[in-house]
Amino acid sequence: MTSITAPLFADNPVLFVQWLRDVAPYVHTFRDKTFVIAFDGELVEQGHLEDLAYDVSLLRAMGMRIVLVHGARPQIEKQLSLRGKSSEFLNGIRITSSAALNSVKEASGALRLSIEAAFSQGLPNTPMAGSDINVISGNFVTAKPIGVLNGVDFQHTGEVRKVAHDDIIKQLAMGNVVLLSPLGFSPTGEAFNLTNTEVAAAVASALKADKLIMMSDQAVLDENGQWVSEYNAVQARAAAESLALDHPLRPWLQAGYTAVENGVARAHIIPSDLDGSLLLELFRHEGVGTMITTKLLETIRPATPDDLGGILQLITPLEQNGTLVPRGREKLEAELPLFSVIEHDNYILGCAALYPFEEEKMAEMACFSIDATAQGTGLGSRILKHMEQRAKAEGFKHLFVLTTRAAHWFLKNGFIAGTVDDLPSNKQSMYNWQRKSQIFIKKIV
Repeated sequence: MTSITAPLFADNPVLFVQWLRDVAPYVHTFRDKTFVIAFDGELVEQGHLEDLAYDVSLLRAMGMRIVLVHGARPQIEKQLSLRGKSSEFLNGIRITSSAALNSVKEASGALRLSIEAAFSQGLPNTPMAGSDINVISGNFVTAKPIGVLNGVDFQHTGEVRKVAHDDIIKQLAMGNVVLLSPLGFSPTGEAFNLTNTEVAAAVASALKADKLIMMSDQAVLDENGQWVSEYNAVQARAAAESLALDHPLRPWLQAGYTAVENGVARAHIIPSDLDGSLLLELFRHEGVGTMITTKLLETIRPATPDDLGGILQLITPLEQNGTLVPRGREKLEAELPLFSVIEHDNYILGCAALYPFEEEKMAEMACFSIDATAQGTGLGSRILKHMEQRAKAEGFKHLFVLTTRAAHWFLKNGFIAGTVDDLPSNKQSMYNWQRKSQIFIKKIV
């Protein structure tokens, strides 16, 4: 953990100012928003509780309303071991005997005290300095027994029946952080062991929270082992159902799509072992986890006049370093109908223009640009595919590009090297021999 007095930007105050400006829009957007944050007991075992408390305190200081839902599996295992008992699971769900329930109560109680203590720190020269945060726990979750499934009695294992959302809202309105354990109580006073993922999804749904954020040591990967940055609810459900019933990632995905389907704006699965992952997910556009929404936030579409500022912001640095030919605002505005943009969550991350050469049935893809923060995520390939489809739909047979720095990328994506003589005649006359751009051509199929 880095002290707040550490001169992180001492050698580059400009970087600090730019960082602060970049973060400011998120602070405005998230003020008075409700976040439900779920984490496993493993996070505490691995020594990350203090850092989480620092980050949550920072969010609360910015005006965000926070509900925490903790898990306790490793702590329960320790309590059972002390009693000489072993765990019983079926399809990843604990069968909670009377002895196991006592272990659940003790583990959850001790863990709750540790979490409350972490938020009570006020040491100078730490992120908690000057903080005054009240953590409130209570019987906000009513539970019922799972009962007998496939001939197995789950005993004191339960599921959420109801959430006292009005009471939670009152606590949040008073500025308190609400802390929930994986326990629920019946109207008759019985206690039931719950999963923190189900509690988190149920609470987020009842509150119509703005975000459900789940901290997991399980990364969401596709069939090729590549990190998945975004799912819609349908994709998240399919991904969950493709996993074994006892796979540790399955309940996180289930909680994510369940919450989104019940009115939560967005769910996030972020790495619990990455220091600051909560802040990185919230305050960097590209994030560090997997976001689940009702529909994908990425669109590729024709540019509109409202996109002019975003395109200029994207291409100006590349024009300044010589990667792109300077256009100027007026020229760009006139050529805007030729542009397509890739937008994610109302943020322009890439663009390209299609210049037609009707006589030769060729089109030039120019002003091809990807935001630096999104490079390496496949956006370039998606824009290229879109531009190829545009060219094909408009009757062109070949797509060509001129580049000074991206030769290998275009070769990798099916282009072949060409010469000036291969260009349309009008383009040949405009070729800039001083730039000596390399020429690559691709047949449209």
